[in-house]
Amino acid sequence: MKISIITSCYNREATIRDSIRSVMAQDYPDIEYIVVDGASTDKSLDIIREEEERTKDNYFTASHPMFTMKVISEPDSGMYEALNKGIRMATGEVIALLHSDDTLYDSNTISDIVSEMERTQCEFLYADGLFVDAENTDKVVRNWIGGRYRKWKVRHGWLPLHPTCYIRRDVMTRLGLYDESYRIAADTDLLVRYLLENDLRVTYLKRYVVRMRMGGLSTDNSRRARMWREDIRVYRSHGFRHVTLTKIEKMMWKVPQFIMAKFM
Repeated sequence: MKISIITSCYNREATIRDSIRSVMAQDYPDIEYIVVDGASTDKSLDIIREEEERTKDNYFTASHPMFTMKVISEPDSGMYEALNKGIRMATGEVIALLHSDDTLYDSNTISDIVSEMERTQCEFLYADGLFVDAENTDKVVRNWIGGRYRKWKVRHGWLPLHPTCYIRRDVMTRLGLYDESYRIAADTDLLVRYLLENDLRVTYLKRYVVRMRMGGLSTDNSRRARMWREDIRVYRSHGFRHVTLTKIEKMMWKVPQFIMAKFM
C-alpha cells in the first residue's frame, strides 16, 4: 500500500526541515512525499530542495528504495489550493497531510497506520495528536484523543483532528476535495461531508500520530473570528438546524484536551 503524504508550505523556513525529516525517518518503505510550496519568499524552498537532494543520496536510497519526493513551487491562493494540487498529483492508495509546522509522531507512525488500515479494510482512519509549544515541542499544550466515531457526535460538533486522518484516494476522488472558497474551515467542510453525509468504513487508531505546533492557521488567536464565521457557514451549508449551538459544542469538545495536557 503506497501512502501519499502532502505538505503545503509558505514561508516556513524555521520548521519545514523538521517536517520533511519526520517523513524521511519513517520505517515504512512505500511513501510518496509531495511538498507544495506557494512560492515562498524566505529560505523555505532552499531547505526543501536541500532535503530533496538528501533523498537521492546512496545511503538514503539504499535504506528507502521505494521512497519518492516530489516538489512544486508556484503561487497559490492558500493552503487548500496547495493541498488539492498535491492530491491531484498523488498516486498512493491513501492520502494524508502533514502541515509545515508539524512532525509525524515517531518513526513507526506510518507502519502502524498501514497495519491498521489493512487489518480493518477501512476507507478512513483517524488517530490521536498532540499540540505542542511552538518553541519547546516537548511541552504539550493540548492532548487530542480522537475517541470512537459516531455520526451523532459529528452532528454535535465533534470531528477528528485533521492531520491524523488517512483517507483512501478513491474516496476523495468520489466525494470531492477541499472547497477552496474557505480560507480556514475547508477541512471542517470536508470532514462533515465525509463522516456525516456518507457511510464510509471508519477506523479509530488509538495512538499518537502527529505533533502540531500551536500557532497554525486555525490556532492563531487573530484568526479565530474568521474561523467562527466559516464554521457557521459550513454548518449552515450542510443543513444543521442550530448552527451557533453546534459551533459552541465543537469548542466544548476541546476543553478536556487542555485539561489532560496539564497532567502530561
